[in-house]
Amino acid sequence: MTTQLLPGFTLGNHHIDVPLVLAPMAGITDLPFRKICKRFGVGLVVSEMIASRAVDMGRERTERMAELGDDEHPASIQIAGADPVFVAEAARWAVGHGADFVDINMGCPVKKICKQVAGSAMLRDEKLVARVLKAVVEAVNVPVTLKIRTGWDDTSKNVENIARIAEDCGIQMLTVHGRTRAQMFHGHASWEDIGLAKAAVSIPVIGNGDIIDATSAREMIRISGCDGVMVGRAVQGNPWVLGEVHAVLTGAPLPAAPTASERWLIVSEHLHHLAEHHGIRTAAKLARKHVIWYSKGLHGSAEFRQSFQTLTDWQQMLDVAAGYFLGLGGHVHQHILESVRHPSSPEAAHAV
Repeated sequence: MTTQLLPGFTLGNHHIDVPLVLAPMAGITDLPFRKICKRFGVGLVVSEMIASRAVDMGRERTERMAELGDDEHPASIQIAGADPVFVAEAARWAVGHGADFVDINMGCPVKKICKQVAGSAMLRDEKLVARVLKAVVEAVNVPVTLKIRTGWDDTSKNVENIARIAEDCGIQMLTVHGRTRAQMFHGHASWEDIGLAKAAVSIPVIGNGDIIDATSAREMIRISGCDGVMVGRAVQGNPWVLGEVHAVLTGAPLPAAPTASERWLIVSEHLHHLAEHHGIRTAAKLARKHVIWYSKGLHGSAEFRQSFQTLTDWQQMLDVAAGYFLGLGGHVHQHILESVRHPSSPEAAHAV
C-alpha cells in the first residue's frame, strides 16, 4: 500500500488530487507542450502569461494562447497587468475562454513587464496589489489564484505581507517562486521563504523554484511545508521529471528512465501537436528549441544540434530527429521511420 505525500487540495468545485502544477512559461507552455506534460501526471496546468492589454487589443495570437484542450480541465489561464480595470476584464475574458481558475502573475521578472509596473514590479506597491486582486475576485465567479516572488530584492522581501493581502482579498491559492525579482533565475530559490508564506495563510501554498527531480521535490516539501509543487524550467526537454515528482507525491515507485523508443514517441508526439496547433511554418520554428532541449545531455547531441538547427523543411526535420533519437538505442526502427515519412499510414498518429 502506497502513502501519498501530499493530500491535494480543493479549489472551488474542483479537487486537485495530485498537487503537481506545471509552471506557466512564456513562449513554452502552449497547448502542445501542456498536452505532453499531462501524460506524466500533472494535476493542474496553467496557460502562458497573457497580458491584459493584449486581451483588450483582441490579437489572434492571444486567442491561440488561451486555447484549452478538452482533457486539460481543470485548467487555469494566467493574466498579468497593473490596471485593475483591464486585469478584471482580462479575467472575465479568461473565464469566457473556459478557464476553471484565473491566475494572476505578480512574479514575472522580465524587464519589459516590470517597466509597466506589472509582474514582480507590483510587489513594491502593496496597495496596488490589493486593488488588482480585489478587482479580479469581484469580476469572476471562479477561483482566483496568484503567483508571486519573495519580493523585489533582498532588502525588500515581503512574501508574508503579500500572502496575507492575497488571502484577505479572496485569493484561493498562492504560488511562491522562492527568488526575488533581482535574482531573476540565478542563485538558489529560498524554500524557507516559501515556508514563511505557508505559515502566514490558511489557503494552499504551492512551492516553485529549483525542482529538478524527485529528491528536490521531497526536500522542498520538507523545508517549506508547501501544499503542492510547481515545476518549470526542468521540464524543458525533460517531461519525465514530472513522472518522478508525481511518484514522490503519490508514494509510487520512481519510473525508469525512458528508452530510446519511448523518448522518440514523446518527441514525435510533441512535434505532431505543434504542427496541428500552430501550422507547419510556426511549428518548424518552435521545434528547433524543443527538439534541441530533448537532446540535451544525450550522446552526440552537439553534432545533432548543429545539423538540426540548419533544417527548414518539416519532413526533413522529422526524419533527422527520428534518426537521431531512435539511433540512441543502437539501431533505427525502420517501421517507425516509414510512418514518419508517410503520415497517412495508421502508425502516423503515434509517430509524428
